[in-house]
Amino acid sequence: MRAVLDPNVLIASLLSKGGAPAEFVSRWLAGEFELVVSEALLAELARALAYPKIRERIAEDEAGAFVELLRQTVRLARDPEAPARRSADPGDDYLVALAEAERAVLVSGDRHLHAHVHEYAMAWKNIQPKWVRRPLHPGL
Repeated sequence: MRAVLDPNVLIASLLSKGGAPAEFVSRWLAGEFELVVSEALLAELARALAYPKIRERIAEDEAGAFVELLRQTVRLARDPEAPARRSADPGDDYLVALAEAERAVLVSGDRHLHAHVHEYAMAWKNIQPKWVRRPLHPGL
């Protein structure tokens, strides 16, 4: 199974080692699923990790090491070209398009993604025993 983790989930995994986002990252590192990213996702993650409020809690070297770990160990997919408007936040449309193109589950805590693309999004706060609901793609 493949999954796209919203950059906010990735950041939350660094902020709280005991929370659900950290569990997703731990399960990815344990090989339970294939994590998919794109250059746009990595750029958004790096940009957000540099925000002063985040930098107060996550050191620059830890943030850089995490982005590099992702770059070196995950499936790096092509960024979708001009993704269609799918969510209340146009900045998240690329995540939906990436998940669709890669036949992956999109894991996000953003409610607007849940409301509009329920087949791909799930709240990380509602982890089921198998941790994720399957997308509407046969064979996944």
